[in-house]
Amino acid sequence: MIEIRNLQKSFNGKPVLRGVDLEIQKGESQIIIGRSGCGKSVLLKHIIGLVKPDAGQIFIDGDEVTSASTRDLYRLRRKFGMLFQGAALFDSMTVEENVALGVREHRMFDEAEINRRVAEKLELVGLPNTQPLKPSELSGGMKKRVGLARALMMDPEFVLYDEPTTGLDPITSDAINDLIIECNQKLGVTSIVVTHDMTSAYKVGNRFAMLHEGQVIFTGTTEEVRNTNHPVVRQFIEGRAEGPLQID
Repeated sequence: MIEIRNLQKSFNGKPVLRGVDLEIQKGESQIIIGRSGCGKSVLLKHIIGLVKPDAGQIFIDGDEVTSASTRDLYRLRRKFGMLFQGAALFDSMTVEENVALGVREHRMFDEAEINRRVAEKLELVGLPNTQPLKPSELSGGMKKRVGLARALMMDPEFVLYDEPTTGLDPITSDAINDLIIECNQKLGVTSIVVTHDMTSAYKVGNRFAMLHEGQVIFTGTTEEVRNTNHPVVRQFIEGRAEGPLQID
């Protein structure tokens, strides 16, 4: 499980996380919702140790992340895969080179095993035989799927998704949602999905948390978030301009 306790972070004197508390159990598909700029992506970066908090702690299966040595942090990161918001593919590399980048850099497998894993993961995300292609030859949805194949290369226990459907049309978005569900079911991973796309959130999630003003103000199941009377959560999930959330 992942346990986050009183996580705090400021940038240039501006507080972003003001004491986040959250528990994520193994096997869950945890959705994190909230307005743009509320700290959702920053929270993901803390979970995998890309950003150090000003205060607070994060535990991964009982191991404390925020005070871990570099060696221990690399070991913990092997439990994680991450799909970045823009897929984060390198334009100069082929699909195969992008998917294999991490395991090649860390010399984790020999070339035969790397090639096998690349083919396996591309097949899983519905992109067989695309190894020679460059990102410029891919659609937006295909790029997201290549990014997901890369995130799955080390058979992670946890997969983090940062706005997985942003910039995609509704049909492609639904295909990405189906892939997230398939990864949960076939691979048994725990998913943490940051999104403001409520259609996607309702489809792939079974637990919800809402970030507002640097804190988690709501946690609950899909049914509980649909039926909540919390005014801030209600306004957000209904997408209304009127309410306690003010337009910036």
